[in-house]
Parts: sequence; C-alpha cells; structure tokens
Amino acid sequence: MTNIYDIITYPDSVLKETAHEITSITPAIQAQAERMLHTIYETNGIGIAANQVNILNRMFVLDVDPHCWEYEDKNASVLTIQSSHRGNEEGTSNPIVMINPKIVKKSDQRSVYMEGCLSLPQQYADVERPAHITVEYLDINGEKNEWSASGLESHAVQHELDHLDGVLFIDYLSRLKRGTLVRKLEKYKKSTGLL
Repeated sequence: MTNIYDIITYPDSVLKETAHEITSITPAIQAQAERMLHTIYETNGIGIAANQVNILNRMFVLDVDPHCWEYEDKNASVLTIQSSHRGNEEGTSNPIVMINPKIVKKSDQRSVYMEGCLSLPQQYADVERPAHITVEYLDINGEKNEWSASGLESHAVQHELDHLDGVLFIDYLSRLKRGTLVRKLEKYKKSTGLL
C-alpha cells in the first residue's frame, strides 16, 4: 500500500503560513505530488495543498471529475454549482498537479458552492468566488501550462491556491458563521478522537 500523508487539521498554525515557490522539479517534488494524489484518493477528497500535509512549498493536486457538477441556473446573477460525489467508473480520474500556480484571469461573474476541506473535516459552508478563472502553473515535468476552469473546478483551484497563501474557506465567512463552524469542528474532533 502506498504511504499517504497525515492531514493537518485546523487550528494548526501551518495552515495560516504562506508556502514558498518551488525552484526545481526534483524527484522528491515528484514523489510528494504522487503521495499527495494518493492521499486525496484515500480520503475521498478532490484536492489538497502542500500546507495541509505540513509542507510549505507551492504545490497542490486536484482530481475533479468534469462531469460531476453543473450550474443550477445558468441565467442567475450569481451562479450556483450543483455537485455530485466523485464517480467510481473507469476513466473518471483526472489528476492535475499544479506547481507555483498563479491565477492570471478572473471573471466578474460569480458562483457559489458549498465548500468543505480535509483540514476542517465534515464542515461545509457556501463560499462565493469568481465563476471562471485562468491559472498558469508548472506540471510535474516542469512544463508551463495554462488552464481555464469554471464551476467546481474553478472553486477547487481557488480553494487550494488560498491554502498556499495561508487562507482557509472559513476566512470568507462572517465572524458568527465562522465561530459556529469552528465550534462544530471542535465537537466533531472530540467525538472522533481527532483532538
């Protein structure tokens, strides 16, 4: 069995730190990417950033099935994303490794999605973000890529990139909602022995 990372949970301070640029794609960096992908598959996540596994370099991995989401009303002023869980059928895997990612374009149009996070297990809240983005990044071979993403894919990229800047999805919530969610997380961690 492949070794997976332990996931750092809130309120660990590493989640609030800014990750450093990766200057060279070494075998260690490639191994980190592979281990991070195995970690999201084992935890049923769709993405994870290096901060979440206690590594402060600018890398995250995603695997979002492009067919697992749709907009509820394409004519709404703020789009709402409807999602289903990751499919298990053959061929739905779509792993992406993003090294030193940078968003170079954001739409004015917004979308809302009920986000969760492996570092805040079983906690969810609606987060509003740009609906469409373009991101530049290096892949695992050091090749420069550009990807335009919408919907759940856009939210996932922005969520993971936020992690690299020490920002959590709960930072977008009001103080009251954030406090409620943190208290629910503490109860969950106590009941499951995560504390």
